[in-house]
Amino acid sequence: MTASRRQILTGAATAAATALGALPAAQAQTAAPARDPRNARAATTPEPLRARRLKVGDTIGLVSPANATYEREPLEIAVESLEALGFKVKLGANVRGRYGQFGGTDVQRASDINDFFADDEVAGLLALTGGSGCNRIVDKLNYALIRRKPKFFGGFSDLTSLVNAIHRQTGLITFHCPVAGSEWNEFSLQHFRAVAMDAQADLLQNPQGERGAHLVQREDRISTLRPGVARGPLVGGNLAVLSSLAGSPYFPDTRGAILFLEEINEYIYRVDRMLSTLRLCGALDQLAGVVLGKFTQCGPGDGSFGTLTLDEVFDDYFLPLNVPVYRGAMIGHIKRKFTVPVGQAAEMDARAGTLRLLSAAVL
Repeated sequence: MTASRRQILTGAATAAATALGALPAAQAQTAAPARDPRNARAATTPEPLRARRLKVGDTIGLVSPANATYEREPLEIAVESLEALGFKVKLGANVRGRYGQFGGTDVQRASDINDFFADDEVAGLLALTGGSGCNRIVDKLNYALIRRKPKFFGGFSDLTSLVNAIHRQTGLITFHCPVAGSEWNEFSLQHFRAVAMDAQADLLQNPQGERGAHLVQREDRISTLRPGVARGPLVGGNLAVLSSLAGSPYFPDTRGAILFLEEINEYIYRVDRMLSTLRLCGALDQLAGVVLGKFTQCGPGDGSFGTLTLDEVFDDYFLPLNVPVYRGAMIGHIKRKFTVPVGQAAEMDARAGTLRLLSAAVL
């Protein structure tokens, strides 16, 4: 998916300000001076819409809106994993499809999603894998249908465009969560069940006290850039995919929101460019807070001596916002990951490195 991410059209950034609506006012308590409220809800912003919680015995519609799956075994493992969770699995008509690197043509991939939202037998939809190509179908979904028949919809990575677009267009709370082909370890499973199945107001907190053979914890640490507590709806996902939506009506409403970001396999100068797109389109102007997930294998690149570090890039873009910011959350291209409901109101504590949902994200 990296190759397609590098073709981000940053020229669309200046148009994106017109695409930003308004979200509910967020209250922030930070070490910096309080800001005036500037985020009253616009009349065009849909009210939050919640799907029914997933239950054991429900049927999950498996779709492949991004990359194709070239071998049989990954699909078999994904189906068996969902069945082990207690679900029945219905395969999208084109889940085995391939058009170039994509899991079928644009029409085929969008049709599978639309068909499953229309199918009363299907309780929720989960992506098989990420990759690239979701931006090609974001304008081909039947949002009126999705609004009439709200269901669980989840995935991460390239699915960033769809989970944010569906929420922006319909108000449906969607889920930045493991794809069906992910490693369903105990950590990921615990948070998925809590949020999507048990309708809990989950606490999203990194593992604590895992020192291993070391004197202190070295992995999955939290780093606080600016302490403070803030509340707002959650929006975000993969940085490259999110920034590629700038200027479109599918870009999330960031006013008063808690923005969460993650990335993989991008040089630091590209991370800087993507963040500049968000800044220039006004997406950072009225945030309540920022949660940075894992930026896996995002380094300077060969022969790039003297580049800014990620610490410096994040400081440059986020410290001037005077909102709570922390880094290291279990969000991203990692084995253990949170299930983050896009559009759900949450409270972040940047010093503690926690996100707490303020209510259930499903009914």
